[in-house]
Amino acid sequence: MSGGKGLDDRQAGPEHRHGEKGGVELTGDLLSGVSLPAAVVFEGALVHNLAWMQRFAEAHGARLAPHGKTTMAPALFHRQLAAGAWGITLATAPQCRAAFAHGVTRLLLANQLIGEANMAIVAELIEAGAHVYCVVDSIANVSQLGRYFAARGLRLQVLIELGVEGGRCGCRDHDEVMALAELIDSEQALVLAGLEGYEGVVHGNDPESRVRGYAWQLVEVAQALDHDGLFESPAPIITASGSAWYDVIAQVFAEARLGEHFVPVLRPGCYVVHDHGIYRDAQRGLLARRPDLDRGLRPALEVFAQVQSLPEPGLAVIALGKRDIAFDQLPEPLRRYREGGRAGAVLSVEGWRVTRLMDQHAFVRLPMDDHEAGERWDEIRVGDIVAFGASHPCLTFDKWRQLLLVDDALQVKESLQTCF
Repeated sequence: MSGGKGLDDRQAGPEHRHGEKGGVELTGDLLSGVSLPAAVVFEGALVHNLAWMQRFAEAHGARLAPHGKTTMAPALFHRQLAAGAWGITLATAPQCRAAFAHGVTRLLLANQLIGEANMAIVAELIEAGAHVYCVVDSIANVSQLGRYFAARGLRLQVLIELGVEGGRCGCRDHDEVMALAELIDSEQALVLAGLEGYEGVVHGNDPESRVRGYAWQLVEVAQALDHDGLFESPAPIITASGSAWYDVIAQVFAEARLGEHFVPVLRPGCYVVHDHGIYRDAQRGLLARRPDLDRGLRPALEVFAQVQSLPEPGLAVIALGKRDIAFDQLPEPLRRYREGGRAGAVLSVEGWRVTRLMDQHAFVRLPMDDHEAGERWDEIRVGDIVAFGASHPCLTFDKWRQLLLVDDALQVKESLQTCF
């Protein structure tokens, strides 16, 4: 549910049943049996995206560890693993705990593990049989981790993070990485298992060239660590890539033939449902760089909401707001249906434009050309259902305790619970 509203037994209508793990599993028709707004994942596009990205990683000799923070939906984690993913990447220790509680055993924490409460979570996961990796970038953190995990009688696998000047976390140069590796080697409770980076913070003129240069820097530093015998792991990991530049990272790792000495791991997350904004734009760039690839990913995530009011000519107010959908870019109207109608009976939203978003209301400006205004105005009804696309799926998923998996006929197949 979203922000305190959603699908309980009473709201869901007669066609629901309780799932084995609690909550409500819905069946039936999205256009007639579901309380709206509702976040929806289209099964066909989801299946396509899972297979597409897995093929991409394997074609480049890399493993896939999708970033789970995008969805925090265990059912989607299991689909990713079933498609061939090597593990799941998470952003926080509690996220790792949630994923492990739902059966994910290989966890890549792509952040520094800071604070004894968070260290305790990871220690408990290791004791329970999880394979956990985290990243480090400072002497202080290495010392803290070394003391804590030694006291617990455990060994923690760590990856050194190589950052970029002006970026986020990470060591800033080759010498800093090498010195940190020497310190890790002296800590009995720590295992240097690889090198990690994130190219999403690389900006400036000619970003493709800069990302490529950063990827080669990762390669050179990893090879230097390997040459000096500083990796304790027999198969060290080298990992990078968000959801925008994964093709460049994968290509450099393949050109460097890293699979002969390392385990290359890619970590995109948003690919699983793609989007109608920044990642759609990023994919256009990818397909321009890589015309050998097929059409690529498909948007799978939409939010369905209803026309609430038509208070004045040229304005529709939709029962959809910041509590329901990402808003770093304004949502995009995609299609319209009559409530209780058929999935194939699609009505136009041509010229519709979201101009403002409040907590639970969207202001949509409608086309009002003089010769068309009356006809278009008369066609729209209070209660009409509008499908919206959004940019940056992470910021839509985290607004919902469950999303609905639907087929192309808008029949609800499954409830996807989230663990935010």
